[in-house]
Amino acid sequence: MSTAEIHRQITAEEIAHTFEEEATPKVDLGIYAFEDWVALAVFWVMALAVFLQFFTRYVLNDSYAWTEEIATYCLIGVVFIGASMCVRLSRHIQVDLLYRYLPPRVGRALSTMIDLIRIGFFGYAIKLVWVYIQIIGDEQMTTINFPKNYVYYFVLLGFVLMFLRSVQAALQHWRQGYSVLERPGAYDGSEI
Repeated sequence: MSTAEIHRQITAEEIAHTFEEEATPKVDLGIYAFEDWVALAVFWVMALAVFLQFFTRYVLNDSYAWTEEIATYCLIGVVFIGASMCVRLSRHIQVDLLYRYLPPRVGRALSTMIDLIRIGFFGYAIKLVWVYIQIIGDEQMTTINFPKNYVYYFVLLGFVLMFLRSVQAALQHWRQGYSVLERPGAYDGSEI
């Protein structure tokens, strides 16, 4: 018995056809919302600040101190604006194991209560951040002469967006009769 492999000769035309592109997929930017674009813009400002910090520290051997502070404050904006994306898409950490063992009516009531608690929490967080912004007033950043309250306006914007998105999600849950907690498969595509 021979272990030699048999190879078929491939023509140049067959090789050329392997590089042909199939139909170019359409790009759909409609799936992204306002907060996605804001978070992306703030992320790129942060990335540029980190790159500038790396370049000045390791290439020029003379670091700009303000780049670290700007990157830190941009990270705050990315986190809170990005959290509103998670609220919109129902992607925050949640425990749905309990709902498998609850009767459907009890699960629905509990899910509705969680929607209301979430709306209340974000509403209260808006109030707290607004009070904090009033307290810090025009306090300046450490390394640059710029007020810190602008940083916390991003936090406020994040909580306002989370509040609005949680109201939107609650209305969607009430209309469709279930939430991601009750039927996670309906949200991740695994439910048939």
